[in-house]
Amino acid sequence: MTVPLSMEARIVKKLQQAFAPEALDVENESHHHAGHASSPGTGESHFRVKMVSQAFAGKSRVERHRMVNEALAEELAGGIHALALELRAPGEGE
Repeated sequence: MTVPLSMEARIVKKLQQAFAPEALDVENESHHHAGHASSPGTGESHFRVKMVSQAFAGKSRVERHRMVNEALAEELAGGIHALALELRAPGEGE
């Protein structure tokens, strides 16, 4: 029997496959939103992604966000309520 991946694990897996990042940090921030009217109460609805990938070189902030949103379209349609993104190309400062 296969155990389904957590939302965080699904995000990590899809971002690694799509962007081959040099650095990737996915933080579940859902606990900060527990009890809020918009929170689904799943404990897996609010995430912050910090990623450095060559795929972002020469891309605008909006283009980078669109790329990630496309890679995570299934997750965004089925459970993620909020996704904060900090996306950089190698060599870009924080």
